[in-house]
Amino acid sequence: MQGSAAVVATVVVYLVVCTVVGLWPSKGARNAVVGYVAGDRSLGLVLMYFITGATIFSAFTFLGMPGQACSQGAASFYILSYGLLGFVPFYFLGPRAARVGRAHGFVTQAEMLAHRFRCPRLALLMALISLIAFVPYIALQIRGAGLIFDIVSGGAIPTWLGAALVYTVVLAYVAKSGLMGVGWTNVLQGVLMLGMAWGLGLYLPIKMYGGVEAMFEAIAQARPEMLVAPGLAKRIAESPQTPWTWSEYSSAVLVSTLGFSCWPHLFMKAFTAKDDRTIRRSVVLYPTFLVFQIPILLMGFAGVLHPRAPSDLNQIVPFLLLDAQVPAVVIGLFCAGALAAAMGGDAIGHAAASIAVRDGVVGGLGIALTPEQQRSWIRWTLVPLLLAAYALAMWWQESLVWLLLFAYGPITQFMPAVVAALYSRRATAAGIVSGLALGIAVTLLFVVRKDLRPWPVHEGLYGLTANVLALITVSALTRRADRSHDERFVELAATRDS
Repeated sequence: MQGSAAVVATVVVYLVVCTVVGLWPSKGARNAVVGYVAGDRSLGLVLMYFITGATIFSAFTFLGMPGQACSQGAASFYILSYGLLGFVPFYFLGPRAARVGRAHGFVTQAEMLAHRFRCPRLALLMALISLIAFVPYIALQIRGAGLIFDIVSGGAIPTWLGAALVYTVVLAYVAKSGLMGVGWTNVLQGVLMLGMAWGLGLYLPIKMYGGVEAMFEAIAQARPEMLVAPGLAKRIAESPQTPWTWSEYSSAVLVSTLGFSCWPHLFMKAFTAKDDRTIRRSVVLYPTFLVFQIPILLMGFAGVLHPRAPSDLNQIVPFLLLDAQVPAVVIGLFCAGALAAAMGGDAIGHAAASIAVRDGVVGGLGIALTPEQQRSWIRWTLVPLLLAAYALAMWWQESLVWLLLFAYGPITQFMPAVVAALYSRRATAAGIVSGLALGIAVTLLFVVRKDLRPWPVHEGLYGLTANVLALITVSALTRRADRSHDERFVELAATRDS
């Protein structure tokens, strides 16, 4: 690769800076589990904004989204669809969770539910479901990081080695600094990602077509099926590019919208904010991150009519940049931005390890650990967790999009339990456990056997339907006579800040 040394050097410099920024906050954090997991409940608007934004900017954003736009056209708009609405439930759920969290010292979602329903085993079940979803989500980031090094080095640094290098750095600063290290690296990553997205998102269409409007006019004339929603493409093309039907596309948007606020690493931020206003402002500002995904999609559409394409369409943007003979430093900055997105797995890994220990070991299994011991266990749990995700990342050879969509199926099953905990006085532990167990079982069944689905919709929607029905039915059959605990919990959640 011409200029590959400059590209690699740019990426390495970014990685070093990220390491320094990630390790620096460890000097000021309390040496206790609340400081490590919840940032001493002191996060202001800036850190909340970038940490929540990092949940949407990932390896999928810089690599998977352009690849999907290039190969499937308008199907790639689904992330904009659910992104605009996905955080809205948190505007209502987040402040309620924060109130009970401050009162009872919660730092994870499952702790809140286990206390509300007085069922420690519920925390263990939720920890297991979280890990089922987290490992593929982290694997997506790890594979993206490896692909970036493979690209920038012209194959000299293979995917497996690049991924190992990047996530060794992530392991170091997450283990050392906890949430505050994640937060400040997310600020650095966010600034770089946003700048590179708009700069190159406008540059490529102008360089290749003369402008954004000219690019879409050319696509509309040569490949009109790429600019219509999945399913509708059949009306104008014998062989539509997207494998999605309209029902699959719509249900994927719905499941992702419902599951978005219930991602444990995102929901946990309710317990880190200093007040309700910070949570609501973060929700209101969050959709601005979607504005910065538009130029990333433009980069993918720029490759639709290109006469050549890489064998792996996740590499379409670096491929186009090289073909357009963009200066090596600019390519390096883009790859650094993509690497920043891929390193969004730091927040996910931190949350996954925290949940495994706090919810699985302490809450679910009842093993007593001091705050310092919990912090140590969380650090060590990061290692096998990242190794499992790394193994999946190296084994997985399909599009990054499908890893993301799979992860949303299990996570969506948390929504009925969270809503019931914060709003309903009638839901019972048996109803919640039955709903979660049946919901995850149905979801995984249809993941493995898609041919058994009655209709072609996202498997998570079948699981969610079974979940809600079981929760309502079993709760009605197991209703307790004394509901004073439930009533106090819901009343506390509903109490507004003075």
